[in-house]
Amino acid sequence: MRPLSFLQRVWRFVLRENLHRLFLCIAFFAFLGTLGLAAFEPEMSMLDALWWSLVTMTTVGYGDISPATAGGRAMAVLVMFFGIGLLGTLSATLAGVLVERKMKEDRGMSSYAFKAHIILCRWNHRARIILSELRAERSTAKVPVVLIANEASKPLDDEDLFFVQGEPNEENLNKANLAQAKTVILLGEDTLHPEQRDAQVVLTALAVESINPSAYTIVELVDAANIRHCRRAKANEIIVASEIGSRLMARACVNHGITEVVSELLRVGEGNELYKLSVPPSLVGKTYLDVLTELKREHDTIVVAVQKGEEGRVLSNPRADSVLEAEDLLIVIAFHYPEIGGVRR
Repeated sequence: MRPLSFLQRVWRFVLRENLHRLFLCIAFFAFLGTLGLAAFEPEMSMLDALWWSLVTMTTVGYGDISPATAGGRAMAVLVMFFGIGLLGTLSATLAGVLVERKMKEDRGMSSYAFKAHIILCRWNHRARIILSELRAERSTAKVPVVLIANEASKPLDDEDLFFVQGEPNEENLNKANLAQAKTVILLGEDTLHPEQRDAQVVLTALAVESINPSAYTIVELVDAANIRHCRRAKANEIIVASEIGSRLMARACVNHGITEVVSELLRVGEGNELYKLSVPPSLVGKTYLDVLTELKREHDTIVVAVQKGEEGRVLSNPRADSVLEAEDLLIVIAFHYPEIGGVRR
């Protein structure tokens, strides 16, 4: 934040809370105490009198300077009563502002100015799992997540989770600073009929696209027939949760144990995981087969897919003679993040 912008925000805060009047009163009594003490105590300089006034008003009480005359002591009593009272009022006002701000955040009444953050729309058991996985992943462990949901208060004790109460409409998306968000996750409302639920998600995706087209939007649907609507809304990834679950169950019926492999890959911190990284310079120009062999031999890592650029299409199990290019990304399976020179994505 630029210094001038910060000072402007501080000044607006001071005016909004009427702190300028309190500061003026404190300054007045500090100045009055300085003049009075210097007048009644002939051996005391103005600088010493100012030091005494500030020490007395803040109740520090070093005792290095004290009034000796009756007039000086009378002035000291005045400064003690009014000065200390004003500073106490200032402390109480600031504490009240902080408590009120914290309460507003917990009730979802605040706005945020994060950058490159994640916005999570709606709260349910799936949102809880998503947040848990994000916190378990090293790259997103401390990334701010702004939750927009119809909850009475912040549903989870997470210092990097921030809450906006209500539906993910344009107003609340702006409160979450969608304009500078990196990723938006749109979950469906479980209490609605599947058609209404998907329609609501599509409308939210359209709102996200209109505010920040560069945000990476991940959408959850119930009916695969609505995928085309999400594509028109420019959603980047569309997940039909019921379809994925049904297909996994069918695969488990035909090939026992497949779901255990998929579950292991999707869980953070348990066994092998999926990672995405850029192609290391030493591997650019080599074939997929050569890269697959080298990474398995040298790093115990399996390349399962290649993405043609950050937003390009993903090629699962590419042809053996496919040549890797500098802008390609590798999707790999490894027990931990492979340190092979590629930039983690």
